[in-house]
Amino acid sequence: MSALKNFELTKDTILENERVLLRPLALADITFLEKYVLEEPALWKFSLVAIQNKIDLEKYIQDALHARSQQTAYPFIVFDKLTQSYVGSTRFYDIQLANGTTQLGYTWYSQKVWGSGLNQHCKFLLLQFAFDQIGLKRVELRADNNNKRSIAAMKKIGCTVEGVLRNHLPMPNGTRRDSIVLSILKEEWEVELKQKLEAQLK
Repeated sequence: MSALKNFELTKDTILENERVLLRPLALADITFLEKYVLEEPALWKFSLVAIQNKIDLEKYIQDALHARSQQTAYPFIVFDKLTQSYVGSTRFYDIQLANGTTQLGYTWYSQKVWGSGLNQHCKFLLLQFAFDQIGLKRVELRADNNNKRSIAAMKKIGCTVEGVLRNHLPMPNGTRRDSIVLSILKEEWEVELKQKLEAQLK
């Protein structure tokens, strides 16, 4: 239980390897991320939040920071060492320390790093932190069931598909999405998936 308590008190977590650095998201990071709202609108095609301009992005970040202050989320900004630039964001959310669980999502990266291996590096750092340092028992991931690229990426790192929540959540365009639910358990991480993901990084 001590590892979980330590995570609850941590305010300056930085996760880093030779490819990527994840640091706590800050409101000032709108400077680094605004260009993706303007230049890459396709990033938000499957998003539950309509981000079309700087004001939308500012609210998105403020909501993430509020959740962090409530200790229910921990958002990161993603720095790609290969391109020497900030390229996106990700976060732990629905953090339930008492139950040893969290969800991992709100993940998006600039299209310039798609297929570059950056996602695997990010997920390895996040999962290693969740299971090996915090001591969580389960990490859950969700996506729009039509987002085949995202689903393929989650399966590639070893996530198990648990099912689909039909007509689950409202989309900004007025429709409702089906949400696919995937997960990784601590014992799966320790027995096999950590080594498999490490091998992908090489």
